[in-house]
Order: sequence, then C-alpha cells, then structure tokens
Amino acid sequence: MLLPLVGIATDVHAFDADETTPLWIAGLEWQGHTGLSGHSDGDVVAHAAADALFSASGTGDLGSNFGVDRPDMAGASGVRILSEAAEIVRAAGFEIGNIAVQLVGNKPKFSPRREEANRVLSEAAVAPVTVTATTTDGLGLTGRGEGVAAIATALVYRKNLDL
Repeated sequence: MLLPLVGIATDVHAFDADETTPLWIAGLEWQGHTGLSGHSDGDVVAHAAADALFSASGTGDLGSNFGVDRPDMAGASGVRILSEAAEIVRAAGFEIGNIAVQLVGNKPKFSPRREEANRVLSEAAVAPVTVTATTTDGLGLTGRGEGVAAIATALVYRKNLDL
C-alpha cells in the first residue's frame, strides 16, 4: 500500500530596499511592486513549495540544495528552483502527489492571477500545485507590509516500497 509522506516548509522575504527590483511571487512577475530581497529572485511561494518537497522526501532543504555557496543560483527564478527540486526528489525515488501553498501578505492582490500561478508552478513541478492567499490583519512583518511569507505542504510517495 502506498502511504504519502508529508513535508511542510515556510519561506519569508522582506521587500528589497531597491525599489527597481522586480517582484516575483508564485512564478509570476508583478509589475508596479517592489521585489523581495534574497540570493535568488525571492519567490517565497516557489521556495516554500520546493522546501516542502525536500522535507517530505528527506532530501535536505532549500539551503543544502540551493544555498548561497552556489553562485549559479544567484538571481535564479523560483520556477527553476521548484523544477530542480522536483527533479532531485524524483531522482531520490519519490513521486510527487501534490503541493499546496498559502501566501501570506498584504500585497500584491493575488486572487486575480491565482489560476495563472497554479498553472506555472504545476508545470515547473510536473505535479499539481495550488496556491491560496491570506493576510495577517495588520499583524507581524507581513501585516506591516515589510515582506511576505509562504507556508507549503507537499505529499510524496515512494516509487519503490522497499526504500
């Protein structure tokens, strides 16, 4: 019998001091918004999704797989990170069931682009990815508009039951 393995992850990034930095969230560029600081593009949704895959499969975490010691990952897109994470997880003998991510922040307004984000991220993971969004009613760094966060859950299955 196939039993799912569950992974959870959180990612948080502050808005960049450089207002010309583009904002990337859920694999999409958000025109008219200041981007997030980080070694890569700061896409909290894609990063949390990738880290949840690593958590479920026991294949490390975002830092051990794509850390700042990898200069090739400087400025990398969240879509690339999620795609490569899915490849790492599959190479380790797992199949991906699905990934669910909740974006936490006041901006950008996510719902008008939800389906587009789900499609882009699902294509990157080659598995179903769904994204929801919420605010924190003015509380914490997301409520004060200092940054955004994402919380993800991933289900994976062992391809070989002998693992």
